[in-house]
Amino acid sequence: MSTATPKVGFVSLGCPKATVDSERILTQLRMEGYEIVPTYQDADVVVVNTCGFIDSAKAESLDAIGEAIAENGKVIVTGCMGVSEGSIRDVHPSVLAVTGPQQYEQVVNAVHEVVPPKADHDPFIDLVPPQGIKLTPRHYAYLKISEGCNHSCSFCIIPSMRGKLVSRPVGDVLSEAERLVKAGVKELLVISQDTSAYGVDLKYKLDFWNGQPVKTRMLELCEALSAMGVWVRLHYVYPYPNVDDVIPLMAEGKLLPYLDIPFQHASPKVLKSMKRPAFEDKTLARIKKWREICPDLTIRSTFIVGFPGETEEDFQYLLDWLSEAQLDRVGCFQYSPVDGAPANDLGLEPVPDEVKQERWERFMAHQQAISSARLQQKIGREMDVLIDEVDDEGAVARSWADAPEIDGSVFIESTTVKPGDKVRVRIIDADEYDMWAELV
Repeated sequence: MSTATPKVGFVSLGCPKATVDSERILTQLRMEGYEIVPTYQDADVVVVNTCGFIDSAKAESLDAIGEAIAENGKVIVTGCMGVSEGSIRDVHPSVLAVTGPQQYEQVVNAVHEVVPPKADHDPFIDLVPPQGIKLTPRHYAYLKISEGCNHSCSFCIIPSMRGKLVSRPVGDVLSEAERLVKAGVKELLVISQDTSAYGVDLKYKLDFWNGQPVKTRMLELCEALSAMGVWVRLHYVYPYPNVDDVIPLMAEGKLLPYLDIPFQHASPKVLKSMKRPAFEDKTLARIKKWREICPDLTIRSTFIVGFPGETEEDFQYLLDWLSEAQLDRVGCFQYSPVDGAPANDLGLEPVPDEVKQERWERFMAHQQAISSARLQQKIGREMDVLIDEVDDEGAVARSWADAPEIDGSVFIESTTVKPGDKVRVRIIDADEYDMWAELV
């Protein structure tokens, strides 16, 4: 074993769930005495955590691997794309090792093979923060509550990559959340493939946290997190009936009034082809009821246009549904046939690329008008925001309605605040995505 400090470069791509995987790998490496360095030149080996969900993400992952090979030469690949090792080695045969998602030990072992840990490392003296290494700014953190998914949506290959639903024991999740809060985190972003299904696989087993019994279930998890005195934001929530239970917590100010629900479409025919769970024609009525209980509720969602068999009538149904639903934040993807997805074998008529593009443009314009009108209604209101960054121009913040990196920002002309501050502002202007505010 070497006496010099071994150095690892790290590239993390993809979704927040991949970010959590990266943080775990980095924490383990730091505990073993490795130094994490920001440049290819300084690294003894580079780890690339890939995304393999859609074709454009795979292309980005392959580009990142290629860049790391060109700049450094020693590259280990992990993450979702790692489940198809052949497709990586076809393009980059020189990668040293390939592992799939959540395979923390294999990644760390692969690093050991290339760059052994130094001999004199003492994990009790070479300190790593007890909350681990974070790739997000100091004041917010992702809290992963489960792996995998029990659904078989026809466009998706996540179950084949990440397996069936495996929920983390609620005591472990709450202990991790508590460590993060003690380390200065002001916002916890709860993530999984299917947050509403948390604990189903464990039959909502009773666990213990701080000596108190807690059920491994979404409602009890949210109640316990809400007692920690920080913002708690829920992502990837399917609208099962149990979601109704957490809306009152939002109305009482215990959880952020924010739901990230991947609706994907509205046409019953397309949803049936997609094999989407928990979607039926009562969704609009439930959204209306949620907003009656919690008027400030922000709903963000994602949709797919151009799914095989989607007709102009289906697409128009979706636009009309959006007008009714009045969602606040919406993303849209053009369908791309992912290798291994059941949708490829449904025998449905593919939608031509130019039609997909045209529908995507119409969708975005339609939703932009809705988002813009909803933001205009916030002008004149006072609200709490969390400061993300500050420079000479002023501060960039987020309100309860804005998740980091995917939603809008609140811009403030102030340099007296600092990242992680929670401040009260008055909204003075807004466009389709962002708002401008002054300190109160």
